[in-house]
Amino acid sequence: MFDLLSRFIAELRRVGLPVSVSEHVDAARAMEVISVSDREVFKSVLRATLVKDSTYREAFDTAFEVYFTGRRDGDLDLGPGAGPGSTPSSGAQPERSDREFTEDLLDALVEQNEGALRGAARGAVERYSGFERGRPVGGAYYRYRTLRHLDLDSVAERLSALGLVGENENEVLERLNRDEARRRISHFEDLVDQEILERLVDDRGAEAVAETTRETLPEDVDVMHATRDELDELERALAPLSRKLASRLARRRRRRRRGPLDMRHTVRASLSTGGVPLDIKFRPPRPAKPELVVLADVSGSVASFARFTLHLVHAISEEFSKVRSFVFVDGVDEVTHFFAETDDPAVAAHRIATEADVIAADGHSDYGRALERFVERLGHDVNRRTTVLILGDARNNYHAARPEFLADLRERVRAIYWLNPEPRAYWNSGDSVVALYEPHCEEVLECRTLRQLEEFVSSLD
Repeated sequence: MFDLLSRFIAELRRVGLPVSVSEHVDAARAMEVISVSDREVFKSVLRATLVKDSTYREAFDTAFEVYFTGRRDGDLDLGPGAGPGSTPSSGAQPERSDREFTEDLLDALVEQNEGALRGAARGAVERYSGFERGRPVGGAYYRYRTLRHLDLDSVAERLSALGLVGENENEVLERLNRDEARRRISHFEDLVDQEILERLVDDRGAEAVAETTRETLPEDVDVMHATRDELDELERALAPLSRKLASRLARRRRRRRRGPLDMRHTVRASLSTGGVPLDIKFRPPRPAKPELVVLADVSGSVASFARFTLHLVHAISEEFSKVRSFVFVDGVDEVTHFFAETDDPAVAAHRIATEADVIAADGHSDYGRALERFVERLGHDVNRRTTVLILGDARNNYHAARPEFLADLRERVRAIYWLNPEPRAYWNSGDSVVALYEPHCEEVLECRTLRQLEEFVSSLD
């Protein structure tokens, strides 16, 4: 049992959940007093012990289903080829017609008989999925085949007509009956999914199945290819991430208690020891917050990445003495005031998309023109405390790159960092001109996820 727990926690760590050794120990102690057969309680205890961030819940649930669904105290060997998920013998029950099977399923749904529903799910997978050991097919294929034969839409209509919550006397009751029928059907579909998952785990092993069903954490989602739901999840993850980053930056700044070496004071203090500097003296520290200037490409290809980066930067703006933001396509506009005028980053993003003056010519990204206008607008309002952050893929649509403007800016600021949301393998292909700008930057970094962005922002000093 404890070996299974260790493998489960190893999977959580592979996904990206920060499970500490002490949390592992706590979960092991919980397993000594909680029965695996009490599945929901057991799952809740493990989640409370191992998950400290609600955004990780879905990833935890997916891994838990692979390692523990349907398991009991005596059935914890998840190696391939044997176990409780093994395919039952086809002769275990007398053969029934499809119509009889559907009628039995309907009766189980009406009575909400959990045992009968689990048996029906097991029988449906056995009867319709075409499951074959060793066949490299995903669970979605077996699910599709099973549910297609069951025709659950027709079953739901019959359930609704039976008046599960009351006779269909009016529109409200009809709606309630439809919703209740859909809820019961959805629960049965979940049981079918569990049965298929058990068979896959039994056939291939938990580790192999976990690798194919693994949930991506919000901070590891590729922003440029995120779905609408994933973008919403990223939006929710920004607030706690910004608080954590701000706290980390402030804590590191407070810890800087020593300034540079004070040679004169050190020599004077060493006179009593014959000039041997036993007591090193340092000048008092003068902690100063850095200034940050952001230039972001907001053309269609990288707009999502720029949006989330601007949100994060302004969310932790108190940790910088000054933050200014500029956006561009082939024209440049400053958008600092959009963030200053609202506490809602979505409002600021909408105003940037609708009000920012970023089109100067053909409306295609022109990094050379943008850098020229950017340097002109900054003028001498930068110094050796200023860090410049450029966000974009450096795809210049075959316009002139004009790297000399970036070189001029580099001479006047502390550092220039370039965050590129494209995979590194795509750099300098086609119209990408990363190589022309890279010599004038402190670093050019691949930055496609919130986790990478967090690591970079944490390093700003």
